[in-house]
Amino acid sequence: MELQEALAQISEIRQQMARAEVFRGFRALPVACSGLLAIAAAVAQAAWLDDPVGHADQYLTLWIGVAALSLLAQTVEMWLRSRASRSAYSKSITLLAAEQFFPSVITGAMVTFVLVAFAPETIWMLPGLWQILFGLGIFATYRLLPKSVFWAGAFYVLSGIVCLALARGEAALSPWAMGAPFGFGQLATAAVLYWTVERNDEETKSN
Repeated sequence: MELQEALAQISEIRQQMARAEVFRGFRALPVACSGLLAIAAAVAQAAWLDDPVGHADQYLTLWIGVAALSLLAQTVEMWLRSRASRSAYSKSITLLAAEQFFPSVITGAMVTFVLVAFAPETIWMLPGLWQILFGLGIFATYRLLPKSVFWAGAFYVLSGIVCLALARGEAALSPWAMGAPFGFGQLATAAVLYWTVERNDEETKSN
């Protein structure tokens, strides 16, 4: 009985340490690439998709594809870093970060399915809802990240609200309703991650 209690206490201490540690699994490069990919997708939509509301299937294919590629790149990066580390603690904090962020991804997928399948007249709301849910995902994980990442979450929530208010009617599903927030937001987040985490790690190694 005492052994089980001791193991439970060790597990609890490890989880508390993970919550207090700055998570280094989110790297600047894949985050920046996702921002550039969002800008490229917006340019592609503006050039080749004149009527996104009338061709919602193409619009959804484009942006869901962009989201899937960005998520895959970040997931692979996290998995590789976790696998390279022999520390059980490192793997624990990686799992904690995933557990905190991925509910927003799953919720976004479910909301998208419901609106497309049962209320297609409301899909103009998707860009704003995606931004809000992404911001909430950042809020869920920001305690593991540099504190300034909090403002990235606030930016996405605010931009989502603005998008819901303005990107409707003739502006519905505008390419820049997605390209501008996610392009700027991800590039800014990448800069924060580099200057507050990766640059410090490089300086520590050089010393």
